Amino acid sequence: MAPTILIVGATGNTGRSVVETLSDSVNNNKTLAGYRIIALTRSTDSPAAQKFAKLPNVTVEENTWVDITPEWLKERNVVKAFIASHTEPSQFAEESTFHLALLNAGVKYVVRISTTAANVNPTFPAYYPRQHWAIEALLSSPEFEKLQWTSLQPNTFTSMALGPALEYIKQYRKDGKQNTLLLMPDADAPLGCIHPDDVGRFAAVLLAQEDHSVHNKKKYELNGPENISGKQIVKLVEQYVGTEVKDVKFRDMTFIDHWAGSVKENKSLILSIKYAPVTSWEGKCSTATTSKEFLELAPPQITPAGWLKSALEG
Repeated sequence: MAPTILIVGATGNTGRSVVETLSDSVNNNKTLAGYRIIALTRSTDSPAAQKFAKLPNVTVEENTWVDITPEWLKERNVVKAFIASHTEPSQFAEESTFHLALLNAGVKYVVRISTTAANVNPTFPAYYPRQHWAIEALLSSPEFEKLQWTSLQPNTFTSMALGPALEYIKQYRKDGKQNTLLLMPDADAPLGCIHPDDVGRFAAVLLAQEDHSVHNKKKYELNGPENISGKQIVKLVEQYVGTEVKDVKFRDMTFIDHWAGSVKENKSLILSIKYAPVTSWEGKCSTATTSKEFLELAPPQITPAGWLKSALEG
């Protein structure tokens, strides 16, 4: 059976570009000659899954990744893997079980998606960066020595930073009324937000390498091609609405309150997410932290202004 690269979260925000990039690479990269790609999805009926089914060298399989066993991996000759896990409280238990299955199946290399590098430490107030720290600590242990890995630590996704600006412009175009523009970024601190497609392309490039040892146990910090501040986002909005935005709230995290208010369990954990952007407000999440390997192998292409323009035209 052909050697296989497994993509977990194939139809997610980063997984899509991993699948698409690797599909092209199999035909153009000698290292991947003869490989096949399994795009794992919860539903083969989804538009994204159906699109993948038409790509060369891609097989779409419907399965729940938390149930993957070493036997399942061996049956498909999986030798490399990509995973973009969820950030729910069960993440550590489920993702660590997945990595254990990779180890026991003899998989050679895995690329995983972490979170903002400045937040990944054991004492961070928000709960989910601690889970990412714990996964990286587990993979760094002697017991996991045979499984090579790379952890990608992307900055805030562009849609998170500029999503409210996009909706504000759309609403203004409908009724001409101004509401309060609620923005998560700080007014002045530079934020190197990144598009998921740029993250996925880099993951695919890593998976296409012949020698993974140079990237083994590495944690790469990924930022977009340029910084943007809250005030700069406001200027972009004003260019599209053709008038001054009268009311803006920076450092807005009220959406977390709404989220916590809508659930019965884990309210305190959800509310802890309010701490996630603090490092960016402190100026610790600019493009200055970008890993050189990212810039050398697959430099980011999508700017905040470019994303907003495409989103409005789409």
